[in-house]
Amino acid sequence: MASLPDYLVEQTEEEIRSRMLVSLPSDLDKSEGSYIWDALAPASIELALAALQSQEVLRRGFAGTTFGPYLDLRCAERGITRKDAIKAVGQVKFTGASGTVVPQGSRVGTLADNIHGTSSVMFETLDAVVVDNSGYVMVSVSAVDGGTKGNVPSGAISLLVTPIVGITSVTNPAQMTSGADVEKDDSLLNRYYAKVRSPGTSGNKADYLNWALDVAGVGAAQVLPLWQGPGTVKVVIIGTDKRSVPSSIVTAVQQYIYPAPPLVGKAPIGAVVTVEAAAEVAIGIQADLTLNGTRTLAQVKNDFTEAVRAYLYELAFSNDPAVRYVRIGSLLLDTPGVQDYVNLLMNGGSSNIAINVGQVAVVGTVSLV
Repeated sequence: MASLPDYLVEQTEEEIRSRMLVSLPSDLDKSEGSYIWDALAPASIELALAALQSQEVLRRGFAGTTFGPYLDLRCAERGITRKDAIKAVGQVKFTGASGTVVPQGSRVGTLADNIHGTSSVMFETLDAVVVDNSGYVMVSVSAVDGGTKGNVPSGAISLLVTPIVGITSVTNPAQMTSGADVEKDDSLLNRYYAKVRSPGTSGNKADYLNWALDVAGVGAAQVLPLWQGPGTVKVVIIGTDKRSVPSSIVTAVQQYIYPAPPLVGKAPIGAVVTVEAAAEVAIGIQADLTLNGTRTLAQVKNDFTEAVRAYLYELAFSNDPAVRYVRIGSLLLDTPGVQDYVNLLMNGGSSNIAINVGQVAVVGTVSLV
């Protein structure tokens, strides 16, 4: 965040009261507790508060120092709106008697955790399905509320919120994905800066980048002009978690920029635009460790994996996205509990891993012994 220069900071209660007392005749009693001093004290307090309010008004007037709804208003001047939350999606398995109908809109959920103070996360079926002779049926579901809280792990859904006669159990074999929170201030501000500092003109590269970032769920994008000849443009996108995105978000970006005719999107006439999700490159890491005895191997592995994930997050779609072998080694040594390591390998080798245009590095299998 930017910082404002000092403005009205000298307008304290004491400074204001002192100036007011100086302006009065010298033969008056101006000592603390006198009638004049006590009469001016409330006014000096209110004037000092007014100076503070003026500083706050100034802070909220600039994009780099404002926040929340005031940032929304600033961005609206450039046609930029905060992205709404996205609902997590996935599939749920209903087990029960053959022929049992699971109506569309049936609700399932996770169990509430009173110890950690987390409430149940609700999902609802997107289609009506029937349990077949196998005794189960798979159905697509969507979270009732948007946000990352809907990205629950596999097996977390076990509660049948909507009673269905004939259904004995429900679960999600795979993790729920694609849930995203309402866009945060820093992301919105970055999009604002991107638009004002690199304004789009008649479908230039900046235009396509800004259009892709307009769509909820998109965290970054790469634009490849003329990728298959004149008039062709490829837009590669990743999510707010800096990983590949599901087909639903790819479709949303495609429809926004270049939908199928006769619909018209943002792209100028004559352009042919293809939107794709980035290809994930899994970074597998293995090493033999010497621990210092302060943490278990499981704790070290968990902390190191999170450090690598944060490192790859910063690399995603950057100007130099290669995964550096020495950086991984540095992260390993910086992990609490690690004294030393040998035989460090990334994807079976000991060299940097190049990440090409249209690719994004993600954490693969981490094996520490």
